[in-house]
This record gives sequence, structure tokens and C-alpha cells, in this order.
Amino acid sequence: MRHRQVILRRSANSALTMRCVRYGECQKNHAAGVGGYAVDGCREFMASGQEGTGSELICAACGCHRNFHRREVETEVLCPCSSPSCNGRS
Repeated sequence: MRHRQVILRRSANSALTMRCVRYGECQKNHAAGVGGYAVDGCREFMASGQEGTGSELICAACGCHRNFHRREVETEVLCPCSSPSCNGRS
């Protein structure tokens, strides 16, 4: 189960963009207390609860908070032009 967040936004130049956020591997250093570096090997964030609950921010695989997972943002321009037909004006 991938946790994705999709945001549609119209910027100042009237281009409609879509932004997808995905959370990758866990980067929490479990050996920081003893001066070392060790990660748990979790490859992808999987929410442990439903959307709208506090447990949606906890990874079901490793038990870490979502903030410890690498954030990947993909931005796609859906309508790069500023013509009236593209931005909904007639």
C-alpha cells in the first residue's frame, strides 16, 4: 500500500500542476544513541491506519513516523499554456 498525496494547483501564470508525494525508504538512525549508524531496512512507507486517524502517520512495516521516510515529490504540469481554452475562460 503506497501512501500518495495528490495536490492540484493553479499557479500565478495559470498553469495547472499536479504534485504527487510518495514516501520511500526509512532513514531513521537506530544506533544514534551509541554513536553509530544503522537503519532498519524498511524500503517503503505503509500507513498502519486509515486516513484521518493518528496511526496513518506510523509505518506498518517498521513502526517509525512518516517523517523518517524519504519524501519523493513528482510535479507534472497539466496545462502549461495561458490561452482562454486552457484556463477555463471562454
